[in-house]
Amino acid sequence: MIRLFIIADDFTGGLDTGVQFASKGIPTCVLTDPNADWDETITGYEVLVAVAETRHLPPREAYDIVYAVARRAVEAGIGHIYKKTDSALRGNIGAELSAVAHACEVRLLPFVPALPAMNRITRNGIQYIDGIPVAESVFGRDPFEPVRESDVAKLIALQSDIPAVKAGADQLRDCRGIAVIDAESEADLVRAEQHLEKTEGLRASAGCAGFATVLPDLLGLERRSAQKLPVLDPGLFVLCGSVNPITQHQLDHGETNGYTRVHIPPEIKLYPERFRTEEGQAFLSGWKQQMESLPWMILDANDKDPGNRETAACAADAGMNIEEVRQRISASLGIILTSLADSSADRTLLITGGDTLLTGMNLLKVYRMVPLTEVFPGVVLSRVTLCGRSRYVITKSGGFGKETLLSDLKKLIEKQPKV
Repeated sequence: MIRLFIIADDFTGGLDTGVQFASKGIPTCVLTDPNADWDETITGYEVLVAVAETRHLPPREAYDIVYAVARRAVEAGIGHIYKKTDSALRGNIGAELSAVAHACEVRLLPFVPALPAMNRITRNGIQYIDGIPVAESVFGRDPFEPVRESDVAKLIALQSDIPAVKAGADQLRDCRGIAVIDAESEADLVRAEQHLEKTEGLRASAGCAGFATVLPDLLGLERRSAQKLPVLDPGLFVLCGSVNPITQHQLDHGETNGYTRVHIPPEIKLYPERFRTEEGQAFLSGWKQQMESLPWMILDANDKDPGNRETAACAADAGMNIEEVRQRISASLGIILTSLADSSADRTLLITGGDTLLTGMNLLKVYRMVPLTEVFPGVVLSRVTLCGRSRYVITKSGGFGKETLLSDLKKLIEKQPKV
């Protein structure tokens, strides 16, 4: 029976939230299609995560999709709805919080956007990333979805007619609207959970993966045997669709620590239709051969220069705007993932970039994943069936993980017992 329904705006976010429950032994499933027949796919699960894929949509479209999904969950009798948001405040925050509040018909929607474990905190209603207001951080310079406002209530007000107020956890009983709750530590998250037990906040709430860590206690979800890290397939194949500088530093470090890094040419990644040509098939075949012969490989959608100037120039010559570039690169990476999925090579996969992952899964007609545990904070290990084989897939948001992530994963896999 589903006790908790989570709505995420992108795939990696859905997984890094779902794993907060799965790692505690609470049966959890992540669906890539929120319109799927739940009865046929969720038997035995207590937590269901639906990926609405609304981050890049216009606010009105995002509202309509989230409202419909949340309303369906309410009518199905699910007791608690959680709107998962990005800890860097990307996406349609105001529109989607409003959609959940309206669908659940609540007077108060508690919103805890902090993720203290990754040094993303909310202080006096301002969101900080590593001590810097989010709009002044690397997320304010994101080429696809720059965050322009660090004041969470003001950001919500840009897309919502529901009043957004800054409130302490101990003030919730008297609040109405969307209550933005400060949190700078894990202890603050626990205090917020304790105060929510005394309000109607048990019906609907919102936040990122941070507040999700306290929901099992808040909702009385029974913890079972914690998931342990299984023995991963030898070697690691990394498919990168993220332009985040944090990810780029991770790839740079990996390249100097045993990984072979291959950059996808702009004239290929910007034209997914070319994979149907003899030239495109040759690229796919070559990358597949490299994957099978190289135990540590990175296939990177970024250019060799950090500014992606070659891709930008190629796109400008073709008259492509930023959104077209994003969609075309995602489609190309999805095609690449599907072509490599049936490889005979035993490789653990690491995919960064929610668009890349979702496109690939949809092309492969894979509509659910089972999160298992976090390898490192924000770095999620899941199990999925690809081309008839059960595979381990590691995912992460572009902004998550230490610079040494790839070399740390390499060391971890090399130290595992052979099976």
